[in-house]
Amino acid sequence: MFKQITFKFKNDVTRIEFWVVTGCIIAALLLSIFDILRDNQITANNMLRAGQQFVAPATLSTTLMPVLFSYLVTFIIYMLLCFYLAPAFEGDGGDTLKGSLFIFIFIVLCYLAGIISIYFTALLALKILFIYFNRNRQNRDSALYFEAALLTASWILINVGLLYLSTPTTLRIYASFDAAAAVVLYLYAMYVLLPNEKLKNKNILYYFFRMFLLALLSSLVLYLICLAFEGGNGLTRPAAIFVLVINIGDAENIATLVFLNFLTQLFIVMPLARNIYKKRNAKKDEEIKTLKTELGQSDANLNFLKSQINPHFLFNALNTLYGTALQENAERTSEGIQKLGDMMRFMLEENVRDKILLSRDIDYLKNYILLQKLRTSASSSIIIETQIEDYQGMLMITPMLLIPFVENAFKHGISLQNPSHIKVTLQTDSNTLYFDVHNSIHIRHDNDPEKGQSGIGLENVKQRLALLYPNRHDLVIHENAKEFFMHLTIQLDINN
Repeated sequence: MFKQITFKFKNDVTRIEFWVVTGCIIAALLLSIFDILRDNQITANNMLRAGQQFVAPATLSTTLMPVLFSYLVTFIIYMLLCFYLAPAFEGDGGDTLKGSLFIFIFIVLCYLAGIISIYFTALLALKILFIYFNRNRQNRDSALYFEAALLTASWILINVGLLYLSTPTTLRIYASFDAAAAVVLYLYAMYVLLPNEKLKNKNILYYFFRMFLLALLSSLVLYLICLAFEGGNGLTRPAAIFVLVINIGDAENIATLVFLNFLTQLFIVMPLARNIYKKRNAKKDEEIKTLKTELGQSDANLNFLKSQINPHFLFNALNTLYGTALQENAERTSEGIQKLGDMMRFMLEENVRDKILLSRDIDYLKNYILLQKLRTSASSSIIIETQIEDYQGMLMITPMLLIPFVENAFKHGISLQNPSHIKVTLQTDSNTLYFDVHNSIHIRHDNDPEKGQSGIGLENVKQRLALLYPNRHDLVIHENAKEFFMHLTIQLDINN
């Protein structure tokens, strides 16, 4: 349960706070020991003046031991808050937070039994509040422990405040015992009973019946506890052991306390827990609905971007075949048509999927480059270099992410009248893809039908990368009047 305790300070402020509090505990212990020894000395002097024989009490066993025990428990609880609760609340939670409930219960019992002094109990409650407000707010699975911390600290501070105010004894008793029982039942209803009720599709009568039985049970337990301390004295010294802080009083006070507890559980805790639970669920449902709407919009945008790419590719491919047919014989044209057929098959079968094997996307890329080489092979001033890895692994990629960069290179980097060059490099390392395209740039003539077009393919791929690979890609583009260079790194998934 407490295996995750690590004795490390998060920062210098935490270290200073720890040593200051430790020093205060030690100083308070020394002062308490000094007061006990002084009281014994005063008693001895008074008895000697009266002519009575003074017999020294067993100081270590009857007086000092309860004091040492009280401060030892205080220090242990503070250590648990610093080195267990604080890191658990700031982390991802999980099983490490289960022990926090036992810490809260232990603090409450030590306070009620007078084991910890009132002053240090209040300081421990403030420490819990500080930990609560510095919790990991993204960890919604640990809401039970977070809310238990807030309610426990608030309960302690309210009770300590009532001890120093001129409040009726009945109110103090109610705040100490009935409110504690209400907190326990509220947490049980919120995080155990109501979720199960929703999963089992039970009606509201089932919930009310269970809460009614729990109210009776808590009242019975409270009655038995009060009987054990009926007529007990209140807190007589800071180190009192197993003496209730609040004097319960006689049987009439006990009856009032038990009756108020039953009414509190039935008419306050039961409807309050259900209303809060419904409001929180309504908020969660609204958040889920919003996320689904945003996801639907992103999916629609993604489909629209995909639809924009396909016509652009067909336009380029048909232009390539047309130019080849004019320049050479039917053999070259048939080869081009074969490559185009493979690419069209890819478009129809693979491109509609969300993810495909990287090897299939590489095959498509190679076919496109070979198809373009048919058009430019007659010109010796055009240099096309490729260093594309023959990858056969199980990495998956979204289709049509790489081809727009190569399309852009052939569109703007090839001129049949001027020297031109294109270099395409593709490599993989583990699950990382490295893709580079480097090409020359030529200014198009005024009568060129594609002059002035914005190159929508690149804009599409940028948007798709942002949607599909957030924080998992790096795109670098450099461009000047004569050359264009891009480098893309993507962290890909593995096909399981």
